[in-house]
Formats: sequence, structure tokens, C-alpha cells
Amino acid sequence: MAADRLHFHEMGLDDRVLKAVADLGWSQPTLIQEKAIPLALEGKDLLARARTGSGKTAAYAIPLIQRILASKQSVREQDVRALVLVPTKELGQQVQTMLRQLTAFCSRDVRVADVSGPADLSTQRPVLMEKPDVVVGTPSRVLAHLKAQTLVLSSSLETLVVDEADLLLTFGFEDDLKSLLCHLPKIYQSFLMSATFSEDVQALKELLLHNPVILKLQGSQLPDCTQLQQYSIKCEEEEKFLLVYTLLKLRLVQGKTLVFVGEVDRCYRLKLFLEQFGIPACVLNSELPVQSRCHIITQFNQGFYDYIIATDEQSLADPTAAATPQTSAGKEKKKKRAAKGGRNKDSEYGVSRGVDFQNVANVVNFDFPTSVESYIHRVGRTARADHQGTALSFISHTELPLLQEVEEALAGDNSACVLKPYQFKMEEIEGFRYRCRDAMRSVTKQAVREARLKEIKQELLHSEKLKTYFDDNPRDLQLLRHDTDLHPAVIKPHLKNVPEYLIPETLRGTVGPLSGRRKRKRKEPKPGGLVTPHFKKNIRGKNPLKSFRYTGGRKKKVKGHA
Repeated sequence: MAADRLHFHEMGLDDRVLKAVADLGWSQPTLIQEKAIPLALEGKDLLARARTGSGKTAAYAIPLIQRILASKQSVREQDVRALVLVPTKELGQQVQTMLRQLTAFCSRDVRVADVSGPADLSTQRPVLMEKPDVVVGTPSRVLAHLKAQTLVLSSSLETLVVDEADLLLTFGFEDDLKSLLCHLPKIYQSFLMSATFSEDVQALKELLLHNPVILKLQGSQLPDCTQLQQYSIKCEEEEKFLLVYTLLKLRLVQGKTLVFVGEVDRCYRLKLFLEQFGIPACVLNSELPVQSRCHIITQFNQGFYDYIIATDEQSLADPTAAATPQTSAGKEKKKKRAAKGGRNKDSEYGVSRGVDFQNVANVVNFDFPTSVESYIHRVGRTARADHQGTALSFISHTELPLLQEVEEALAGDNSACVLKPYQFKMEEIEGFRYRCRDAMRSVTKQAVREARLKEIKQELLHSEKLKTYFDDNPRDLQLLRHDTDLHPAVIKPHLKNVPEYLIPETLRGTVGPLSGRRKRKRKEPKPGGLVTPHFKKNIRGKNPLKSFRYTGGRKKKVKGHA
């Protein structure tokens, strides 16, 4: 069957695009690219649903670039010909990067501008005055430029793309999107790309598309059991910290890992807790400047960090927000809640959806998501393309109904699997409990507040004061790390080392030396996964002992067992 598949060179693409595709190492198109690109080149409107990580960005980017190159053969006038709308700033930069990679050999003919960043309109005005061929931005930022007349689309726009369409209305862009449509010409080609077909997407379909071709390529929204292993473990608040410490310190979690929490305070509380044990981790939340957030994601993808603690605030802040329109009372309540928090959060922040974290081996739901869609998008950060991945969810007794909802939804998904219990004997790590309590006592509310403020000040300095310098000296930017210790809590040096007598006997053959912090150095991404326990009896017939096997990455032989 592989011989019957369509290849890039058979699609009639420009040689410069084909060369860029070859440089990216894409030997053949993914399923969504194989189906969508020829239809798009025929000029048809598309509504495409494909699993996260399936290559949706390139599926619209390649025909968009091809159309611009074809237009410029007959019309030499420079104009904005394509608009790509994204729900978050992080996704905006990611789309811009992909477009620039695909136009590497035709960058003079196809220019790309991302206006989703935090810069003032006046700062972005010179870029738009040059009339880039493709503009990427959030609906609110694009509308602001249209109203300020720094961007004009009414006569030149040929292609409109709405990426992650299911998020746009969820993020409150409905009014902006409707206002924006008044500034567009009557005829243009439209693409709606989405991981789900929600009611919001159906509404956008009626609003934007004309006789579209609907591509629904995967029956399941997550990879099957052979590619993605999903586990859950029931534990209460203190046990969550105890378990995450054990998994990371004893390196039972292998490879690059995303840890999702529900609130910004939780993000810093967990970081400070891990600092006590010499475990470096980055934080990623809506309070950080967008340049810092994008830089963290870039360095994570390059292999600088193993762990990111990310907030999924859109899904946990208000579980009913996506299902019901906000009333005036609800908006007022939200304002009071924001005022109480005393921090300015970015409403266009989102890392659980759309953002392409590369080579993520594990996703850990430290706080369980409040909706099925949020769970799917979080877990979708791993097991992307053909890579293996593991998801582990911590479940407290109050989160059991949410777990049941997720399991029921996945049970109806033909190829997805339900969450299997993670068989871990908590009594075997009971010796670590007093160390965790000691560390948690040091992480006070005052320490969390100080860490939160210190991190924001540091990142503002890095993103604003040094931006010009780093533009001229890009190599120095690699020296700027985001996983350094914040140190507002009292650090007890002895906690960084794990005495051998505390390590469970059955784990001593699976973990290496654990004294001090691992030496930081950049290295190639390594296979990862979650070490999953199973039980067997030793040859002497004594108590059952635990041995471990890898669910992801390479198999590792367990020493000390017959």
C-alpha cells in the first residue's frame, strides 16, 4: 500500500518548496498532507480534522506558499495575500517558524510576518507597511491593526487559514472574528484546521467556508495503545508531591517530560519543592512574557531541559466557560478574581494545545484536567507522529468523576485505550515521606509569592532589556537558561542526595548514582518513557519483589534478579 501513496514531488509543487521539504527531512507526506494539499491546490475550501501531531500546519502552509508563488508570476505588486489566524501567541510563533522553513529557498518572494506578539501596534507598523505576503496573528491583534489601518486586506487577500479552529471561540474570539470578516474581500479560499469537530467548529464552518471538502481522517483523537501508554494512579495532595519526587529523583521517568498543573501558584510551588532536591525544571505560564515563553519552548525542543512545569489555565479556570457564553455577572466575577490575583495574565496563552513540543516522552497530569478535550490536548503533546509516549495522571478522590468522564469518552474511541492503573507500591517509598514533608514546610505561601515575582522580573529583563543585544548575538541567547533555582525558600543541602538505605531494595538495580544535581550539558534527545512496575516472585519463594520494564524507549535490563 505504501507504493500507492502520493509523494510531494507528484503534487506539482515549486522546486524551491520541494527543496525546503527535503531539507526538513520529510520523505513523504503524512495522511492529512497527502489528502489536503491536492484539494487545496485545486482551490477548494477545506474543513480538516486530524489528530494533534499529524502535520496539519504543513498541510495548509505548502499550498498557501504555492499559490503565492504562482500569483507572483503574473502579478508583481506586493500585497498581503494570506492571513493565518491562531488562538495563542505561542502557536503564532510556531506557525511563523514553519512558514519560514518552507520558504527558505524563496524567502525574497514569500515574506512572513507574525503580529501575534506583545509589541505595540506602532512597533509592528513598519513591518506591515512592507506588505508581507503572509500575516500570522491572533484575531484580536489582527483586528486592532485593521482598525488602525496599518493592515488592509479588503482588496488583496486570497487565502484565510484558521488554525486550531476549536480553540478560537473557546478563547473568546467570537466577536473579534465576526468584526474581522467585515474587512475581508467577498471571495477568498478558506482552510479550517482542527483536532476536534465541536459545535464551535460547526459554527465557524457556516461563517467562513463555501461548499467545503470535509476531511475527517482519524476515528480516534489519540494514538492507539501500541504508541501511547496511558496510566492513572490514585493519590491525595501530599502523595502527589511524594510520587513526583520519587519518579523524577529516582529517574523512573525517562526522557523529556511535561508536568501539567492547574494554577500559576501550583506551578511555582512544585518548582520550589523540586529545587529542594536539586531537580531543575522550567515553569511555563501566562504571566511570563511571550518572548520568554517561546524561548523556553525552543530550548526545550533543542534538548536544553528535561522537565517543564506548565499551567493549563484555560481548562481549569472555568470548566463551563467553553460550554456556556459568559454573562455580565460572570465577566464581573472574572474581573474580581483577576484583581484578587494581583497579576496580569495573558488571555492568549496556551501550551496544552497546538504548540509543537518535540520528542516529549512523558506527560504527567499533576492536576487532572477538568474536561475530556483538555485531557486529549494535554496528552496529545506526546506520542506525536510516529514516536512513542506515556501519560500518567495523578487522581485525588475529588477528581474521580473527571477520570470517569475521560474513560467513558476514550472507551467510545475505537483505537484509543482506557487509562490503566499504574501499579506502584506507595509503602515502598514511605521512607521518603519525611523528606518531602520537610521540603514542603519550606515552600510557604510567602516563598511562592516571592518566587513568582522574582521569575517575572527576571524574564521581563531577559525579554525586554536584552532583546536588542540578543538579536545581534544569537549564540549568547543559548546561555540564558530558564531552569535556574529561584531560592526564595530555605534550601537544605542534604535533601539533594538520596541515601542508599532509603531506596527500596527492589529499585536499587534500576537507578544509578543519585548524589547531587546531574551535570547540565546539551545532548541529543534520548528515548524516554515511564518505568512501569509489575510483580513476580523470586526463586527462593519469599515475598514478592518488584521489577521494572520500560513502556517507552529502549528496554533496560534489571539487575539483581534471577
